[in-house]
Amino acid sequence: MSTVQVARSTRASRIFTPLALVVLLALATLPYWGGPGDMRLVAEMAYYLALAMLWNLLAGYAGLVSVGQQAYVGLGAYAFFYLTGSVGMHVYPAMALAGPIAGLISIPVAFAVFRLRGHYFAIGTWVVAESFALGASLIEELGAGSGMSLTPKIVRQVASSRSDRETVEYWMSLGICVIVFAVVYLILRSRNGLALTAIRDSEPASSSLGVNVFRTKLFIYVATAACTGLVGSLIFLQKLRLSPEAGFSINDWTVVVIFMVVVGGIGTIEGPIIGMLIYIILRELLADFGSFYLILMGAIAVLIMLKAPGGVWGLISHRYGLQLFPVGRRLILDKTPK
Repeated sequence: MSTVQVARSTRASRIFTPLALVVLLALATLPYWGGPGDMRLVAEMAYYLALAMLWNLLAGYAGLVSVGQQAYVGLGAYAFFYLTGSVGMHVYPAMALAGPIAGLISIPVAFAVFRLRGHYFAIGTWVVAESFALGASLIEELGAGSGMSLTPKIVRQVASSRSDRETVEYWMSLGICVIVFAVVYLILRSRNGLALTAIRDSEPASSSLGVNVFRTKLFIYVATAACTGLVGSLIFLQKLRLSPEAGFSINDWTVVVIFMVVVGGIGTIEGPIIGMLIYIILRELLADFGSFYLILMGAIAVLIMLKAPGGVWGLISHRYGLQLFPVGRRLILDKTPK
């Protein structure tokens, strides 16, 4: 007698999971066998991957194509600098609060931008981000246009020496990346993940099936804003200085992230990882060519969108049927005799 079973994992995912854990363990021990330059590069890769995962959750699964996520990088960073500098809070609780503060601010923003659709939504999120940048440049308590810097006393709260501080910040980058990845993965494997997929495919159809479209979108928007704010506080803890242009930079925190997701494969867990690696490799190889590498990356993105709309991972997955991080459910016919 045949039975039908619901499977969440795939053969590829079962093979890849222990390999991923080995790689993660190797990266965690990098301070003991790598140099400061290696740690800075991997830390940058970690926070870029976290931002790419969050934007992919927002645009690739919820269908909210935002070009204003730099707003929450800047808000998280400014919340962190204000709490440590003006309020006198310790570094770690200040970082823990930076994300929720960005998430709280995102709630009224969501009620405003959710009235827009399609490219109007994208433009609206960009306008909101620019408004936050302008506001930060006018507030004296936030350093106005000149920005803010972390004092040596605040920096020493992380570690007493520079080498120890770089090691701690490296582990923090790696840890926050893992946390963001776990949050995104668990959301996609939950009922909210199923609702997101339905909303992305058709809002009217998902609504007719009982999905609360507005509540689901609001939850995802606020969750990604909070996590993005946390990543923003970490980024500028490493940079030590914050200004409106740096904190709310659309090129650094949105354009590059969109490139990673689109090239890697939007709407997949694996896509942002592939896209981040492609971006870092291209940047390192073409860094001596100045701004020319930006033109080349733009041409690569256009070419991939034309030839492989699903991105590099979408092409691989379609050809070989691979799923390293499956989030859906598959029905398997079990023909084992009972």
